[in-house]
Order: sequence, then structure tokens, then C-alpha cells
Amino acid sequence: MDYGTLRGLIALLILALFIIIVVWSYSKKRKSAFDEAANSIFEEDKEQTELNDVNGKQETNKNV
Repeated sequence: MDYGTLRGLIALLILALFIIIVVWSYSKKRKSAFDEAANSIFEEDKEQTELNDVNGKQETNKNV
């Protein structure tokens, strides 16, 4: 096996891995998990705001 053949096989392997990752990430089974992960930052912010409202604390910016 010469160097050119090895490079070709590695290129095919990388292409196959890329296609597998794209198919996996766009599959309908993963959509709900990705949507949940994307919206998790808003849930944490909402929970923090609700916690502050319950405790009667107000966020202030002390850097100004």
C-alpha cells in the first residue's frame, strides 16, 4: 500500500464520519433532545428570576 492509497482511505473514512454525524444530528429522534438543550439556558434564567421574586431580592448592577 503506497502513501496515496493510504491518504485516499483516510479521506474516505473522514467523509463517512462526517456523513454519519450529519445524519445523526438531523435525525428526528434527536430533535427533542437538541431542542431541550437549546432552550435549557432560558429555563435556568427563568428559574433564577422566579427564585429572586420569591426571596424578594432584586438584581442590581454594582459595576456602574
